[in-house]
Amino acid sequence: MNRLILGGFITLVLVGIGLFWWQGRAEVEQGAPPPMAQPAKPSPDDLPTGAAQNLRGPAPPQATELSKEEQRFFRYDRNRDRRITRNEMLSTRSDAFRKLDKDGNNLLDFEEWAVATAQRFDQADRNRNRELDLAEFATTAPKPAKRKPGCSC
Repeated sequence: MNRLILGGFITLVLVGIGLFWWQGRAEVEQGAPPPMAQPAKPSPDDLPTGAAQNLRGPAPPQATELSKEEQRFFRYDRNRDRRITRNEMLSTRSDAFRKLDKDGNNLLDFEEWAVATAQRFDQADRNRNRELDLAEFATTAPKPAKRKPGCSC
């Protein structure tokens, strides 16, 4: 019996809260400012022309073509400071590790592979500042694959 009375009381309280919230929401919407008027659409006569007159600000940068080596360099240089840190070099090597493990048995563990990559980095870092500049990075380029002679049929 007490549960029935308590359930009815809680139901009445929740209905009262709902009505109070609903009434308050209606008053907020009535006091809201009217919507802003939409600006008129410009006519075709108002469109800017292609002439660059009275423009302010710096000129847009010129796009330059990157060499293959520069493209390869910037794949590793994540923060674009024109230096490759050891962490930047190692971060892109996880896919290469998966490619090395052909049978998927993980016999080549990551530590062994990271040591090989770190040694490759150390060999390329001629001035021992733990960063590769563009000239140092160029020494890490993969050797071109030998092509088999085509059929001379």
